[in-house]
Amino acid sequence: MSATPGQIPRDDSLPEDRFLDREESWLQFNQRVLELAEDQGLPLLERVRFLAIFATNLDEFFMVRVAGLLRRMATGLAVRSASGRQPREVLERTAVIAHDLMLRHAACFRDDVLPALSKQDIEILRWEELAETEREHLRRLFRERIYPVLTPLVVDSAHPFPYISGLSLNLAIVVRDPDTEARLFARVKVPEVLPRFMEASPNRFTPLEDVIAAHLTQLFSGMEILEHHAFRVTRNQDLEVDDDITEDLLQALERELLRRRFGPVVRLEVEESISPEVLDLLTDELGVEERQIYRVPGPLNLGGLNQIADLDRSELKYPPFVPSKAALPTELSVFTALRERDVVVHHPYDSFATTVQRMVEEAAADPRVLAIKQTLYRTSGDSPIVDALIDAAAAGKQVVVVVEIKARFDESANIEWARKLEQAGCHVVYGFVGLKTHCKLLLVVRQEPDGTLRRYCHIGTGNYHPKTARLYEDLGLLTADREIAEDVTELFNHLTGYSRQVSYRQLLVAPNTLRSGLVLRIEREIGHHRAGRPAHIRFKCNSLVDEVVIDALYRASQAGVPVDVWVRGICALRPGVPGLSENIRVRSVLGRFLEHSRVFAYECGGNPEVWFGSADLMHRNLDRRIEALVRVNDVGHRDELLRLLDKGVAADTSSWWLAGDGVWTRHHNDADSPALDIQTHLMRSRRWRTVDGG
Repeated sequence: MSATPGQIPRDDSLPEDRFLDREESWLQFNQRVLELAEDQGLPLLERVRFLAIFATNLDEFFMVRVAGLLRRMATGLAVRSASGRQPREVLERTAVIAHDLMLRHAACFRDDVLPALSKQDIEILRWEELAETEREHLRRLFRERIYPVLTPLVVDSAHPFPYISGLSLNLAIVVRDPDTEARLFARVKVPEVLPRFMEASPNRFTPLEDVIAAHLTQLFSGMEILEHHAFRVTRNQDLEVDDDITEDLLQALERELLRRRFGPVVRLEVEESISPEVLDLLTDELGVEERQIYRVPGPLNLGGLNQIADLDRSELKYPPFVPSKAALPTELSVFTALRERDVVVHHPYDSFATTVQRMVEEAAADPRVLAIKQTLYRTSGDSPIVDALIDAAAAGKQVVVVVEIKARFDESANIEWARKLEQAGCHVVYGFVGLKTHCKLLLVVRQEPDGTLRRYCHIGTGNYHPKTARLYEDLGLLTADREIAEDVTELFNHLTGYSRQVSYRQLLVAPNTLRSGLVLRIEREIGHHRAGRPAHIRFKCNSLVDEVVIDALYRASQAGVPVDVWVRGICALRPGVPGLSENIRVRSVLGRFLEHSRVFAYECGGNPEVWFGSADLMHRNLDRRIEALVRVNDVGHRDELLRLLDKGVAADTSSWWLAGDGVWTRHHNDADSPALDIQTHLMRSRRWRTVDGG
């Protein structure tokens, strides 16, 4: 076995090729998103939204994963991946897969979704397909709204090639001066402040760049327009801030956010109609290699299809769903209810507003509440959670907020509302040196009528974000349990006061005890099986990458323990391999809601243990973040969670199944046996458990 200091060693006795490549696995996850867009059984505008999600997901993959790998290669820090591939081999392989997926994505849009939209009287047309009356309308719109915000930039001896910002859509233009016959290159940036698709007439749209291209003679008066082509650049946008040596992390992040715009290019997207001459110029000026060029049918930047998906056509969308408000009785205060029993909430099936948000708002208004402590990783700018914390501080309560301002792509927003909290008198702690604070914790300290102090807690799997709580599937425990409250108190002291607390009663906390706690329980499960007692391991997570945990699951499988893994995204484990993992099943569920909860369950000889919390099984979560899992002690809650896990991996549930060669296969509806959509099932039942937890 081998290990770095402080880590459990990997099991080198297992086969070297036991890990799937994580980058390829991520692309396969996005392929599953694309398969939803291709599914003609889904509501049409939901398919449009999945096309947009695929595009924005792929943008992030290049900005973070590909960019990070290129950066490590450039600095000489890249090493062979756990799958055994060299870094350049990973890049070449992912480039091939990503290009194939982008072509498939474009074909789905052009050949399937566009005709289907047309049948519903929604059309996305190119300029030449518009009626003359529509063109005239757009000409007026161009003069009034578009022309004033355009800036044509020509390249000549006095004007260098302009900087192309990341994810911006641009027109590459070749013009000719009729007096000198000189050919010049020019660039026009497509404004991001305008809609991606301009409405030519009711429910008939055309890409914004087409409108601009049709009016280039107004931008280059007196010049002859020879050709024009759309292109788009993706840059490295992962933050690089060394918070071990930075005295003011907030200011350092603000500076880095300004520098982020100038990261190196990792992808150049061009329409397949681009001329070789213009492409060569872009390639040279942007410094990209051939494998970084992605030629696809237009239009580019289909992430903008959210605009179409948002159209007011309810018959083309998922039917409305109203979350249940039954988790907490409205006739009792949150604190009275939690003194009687623990409550487990399952969003979005349970209302976030009437449970978690209500708990914060009641705490802010309750004169008996003395202190509120909360971690915030992501939330909305107009969050009622933030407003309640500000109200609590204004009422004289002690309010402590641990803000993780390095939450990827939300840094700027987090800085803004963190400053708002500070100005209101809240104690704001900006993360933890060297570690991201990713745990989801809320602690309320209340003086009861008899004078005693009682602590109330929420530990969850998702962010305190009211908007995403309607779209993300997450779990949360609301409790007044004394041991859990003591653990949460000590963890907050660790976060704000740098105490050296490493072990807890009812929590597993990364980076100290979470990985080792999970692996210890896997080993215990092996012991139960060998002793003839019931043994079964069930995990639900977003990603499974950590080699130490995977090796432990392999050993469990080799010992005969059945293992079920329900994963949304990346999975580096190879299931069903004889002699290694034939007792492991891996399933993935994608649908209307983003599966986001993390649950870890062990049969424990017939007395099951169930834990849930913020941590995925990735190196960053287990080694470089503060994460927390909480043990579910209520038998009713525990059993319902076990039933949920079993339902998610059942053979008759609609899902994707992973094979040992890394291929995912969708098991969905067929003529003989329609599969159960677990999300629809949970919505229809409105409650996945009874109110009393039984």
